[in-house]
Amino acid sequence: MQADRISLGQFLSLRSGGKRVNTADALTYLYLTIGTILMFGPVLWLVASSFKTQAGLVKYPPPLLPYQQVQVEVEGYDEPLPLFAVTQEDGSARELAQVRRVGIEAQMVDPADPDAERIKINIRQREPVEEVKLAWENYLDPLVELENFDFFTYLKNSLLVTSIATAITLIINSMAAFALSKYRFKGRDAIFVLFISTLMIPITVILVPVFLVITSIGWKNNLWGVIIPGAATPTGIFLLRQYMLTIPDELLDAARIDGGSEWHIYWRIILPLARPALAVLAIFSVMWRWNDFLWPLIVLSQNDYFTLQVGLNAFQGELQIQWHYVLAMTVVTLLPITLVFAFLQRFITTGIATTGMK
Repeated sequence: MQADRISLGQFLSLRSGGKRVNTADALTYLYLTIGTILMFGPVLWLVASSFKTQAGLVKYPPPLLPYQQVQVEVEGYDEPLPLFAVTQEDGSARELAQVRRVGIEAQMVDPADPDAERIKINIRQREPVEEVKLAWENYLDPLVELENFDFFTYLKNSLLVTSIATAITLIINSMAAFALSKYRFKGRDAIFVLFISTLMIPITVILVPVFLVITSIGWKNNLWGVIIPGAATPTGIFLLRQYMLTIPDELLDAARIDGGSEWHIYWRIILPLARPALAVLAIFSVMWRWNDFLWPLIVLSQNDYFTLQVGLNAFQGELQIQWHYVLAMTVVTLLPITLVFAFLQRFITTGIATTGMK
């Protein structure tokens, strides 16, 4: 397999018609380019926008890069003044700093000669002088300064919910899939169809009864109330069952002849052989639990138990939404998912390609 690998440059230089680029090559690279832009374009826009100020986010047309207005230190003024490129009546242009604005008239001063008389300019005759500058405070303020956003508590809760829920999901779904794929009993197929049919039930239909159950057992404002209700998933059972059907039954029979128990067969044979499918389900479970917002919002009402997704709701007020903080913290919440995907991505192709297709 190592000898068949090629570099990225060699892959991009592949041609179907020899050395010359034909129509098929051009259409293929055009299709791949458009697909790459559609997939990664929104992510790049999100990252770039997370470094913009609140004022930069409402600009029209919206710029791709995070521009900020240049602020200059002017002698005699305590605070830096915004810099503008002013077009004068004779057509000449000069850079002036704005001292104050009254209606459509701005009072400007020359930064090089602050003692000179202030110049009154119509705001239509000026354009802000901007430069590319990253607003790192979008990331730093929620972490250290904002009192209504306890990032590290939310991060701890999200990590606990995601890790424990994923472990429980893998155990329960793999046990159910093992029973439905390797044991023959009356009603097995009917039970499997019943599991799969639950996919047609919208989550909104069961929110109220599940919430009543969680409240009755005292799990409201408890992380277990977020973890347990979604532990068994029909998608996970289907994925693992289809994969386990490809495992030869002769391996299980040989283990039973050697005196192995059913638990030994499940733990020592089934789980190691189903590792690619388990990795795929682990990625799905991490994404589901980490990005879940509606159910934690219903179960949790105390700030100490909020997950990151629910905590982001703190930036939404009655009259204003702090989009610069929302975008920055959204980028932060994407990092764990990216790391998990990067670590387990080598199992994805194997797990999906061999699920029910061996």
